This record gives sequence, C-alpha cells and structure tokens, in this order.
Amino acid sequence: QVQLVESGGGLVQPGGSLRLSCAASGNIISINAMGWYRQAPGKQRELVARFIDRTSTNYADSAKGRFTISRDNAKNTVYLQMNSLRPEDTAVYFCNADVLRTGSRWYTTYWGQGTQVTVSS
Repeated sequence: QVQLVESGGGLVQPGGSLRLSCAASGNIISINAMGWYRQAPGKQRELVARFIDRTSTNYADSAKGRFTISRDNAKNTVYLQMNSLRPEDTAVYFCNADVLRTGSRWYTTYWGQGTQVTVSS
C-alpha cells in the first residue's frame, strides 16, 4: 500500500506564510506527477500547483507569484511554500501523487487526507 501524509497546515494571518509537506511511503518504485489541490467549504477541489512529471510544474493563476512547489525525489516528498497568504486561500489542502507500486505495471493516483489552512486575522 501507499500512503501520503501531509503536514504544515495551520492558522496564519493575512500576508503570512506556511510551508506544507507531503511524504509518500509504502511499496513505491517511482512517483511521476505529484502536487497540491485544495477544497474550500462549498466549493469543488481545485489545483493549486503540481509537478506534471519529475521536473515540470504548473500553477493555478491564484498561486502564481505567491506559492512555490518543490520536491525531493529521494525522500518521495513534495513541498508547497505559500507566501502572502490571503483569506481566500483558506481551504483543506490535499496532496496527490501518481505512484508506481511494487508489482504493478501502472501508475495509480493516490490522495492524502488533507491539512487545514486557515488565513484569518
């Protein structure tokens, strides 16, 4: 089995920063795409930022210039540095990864449980 565990969420004031981490563990041979989505109350889950492969990235327009995604392939971990946070960034942030498991021929998409980010004064 594969698990994605997020950490780093919390309460922050507008203009502040947070760094989210997501570590993948289990019977992993390789991880291709990996990234972050978020879901605010009453809204659909949306892309924040992701690696579309091991090196190339794409960002939601709302994240460009404020958020930076990075990854450590040796640790199967992806990070999201969030700066200049706004109240509208309040959401549950989910990690997502396409993983090739031991004994499998295909990549499978996994999701983490989510971490709450609240931006409020």
